[in-house]
Amino acid sequence: MKKSTFIFASLALIFSACLSQKDYVADYDFNYAGNFKKYKTYSFVNNPFPDTTTHHLAIEKTIANRLGSQGFKLQEEKPDILINYKVFLDEVKYRGYEQPNFDYWVERRSVEVEMTEEEEKKNRERDENYNQVKFTENKGMLVIFVIDNKRGNTIWQGYTPASFDFFSPEVNTELTKATYRVMDQFKILTRN
Repeated sequence: MKKSTFIFASLALIFSACLSQKDYVADYDFNYAGNFKKYKTYSFVNNPFPDTTTHHLAIEKTIANRLGSQGFKLQEEKPDILINYKVFLDEVKYRGYEQPNFDYWVERRSVEVEMTEEEEKKNRERDENYNQVKFTENKGMLVIFVIDNKRGNTIWQGYTPASFDFFSPEVNTELTKATYRVMDQFKILTRN
């Protein structure tokens, strides 16, 4: 009897822990002008008003680990891409885009195919449009921006609606989970 009570109590504890875990649903959109196959190095945007808390370290460490596992090298001087991020604490109206699947689009763009200019233009018109989607049902948001350093424009942005309790002892764990879910959408591998 004691064994079954112990097993039942253990299962109840595990089940309640699973229920308390937040599931961050991430989405992304990208710029069709991005040259995703040529990017190999990255750095973070220097913030003129640096965060005095340790929360930014959880985000930056997660991004660095993810990009490192994809073959990107941290390079402070003239990196290919710059990474920036923002945590919105209140409800935010955010605009994203419905686009083709990122992996499919990048793969298709990297295949060398002989096409006339007219065929290329027709393919772009068919596949490369920006259909706006507005996100308004949130109580905060984490947004990560990937910027082409040479051109100075955002080439990819990932985001997840998320509300963070910065007074919670678990805030860095939650920031890490949310950041990982967003960066999991940036599936570019480099070959050095």
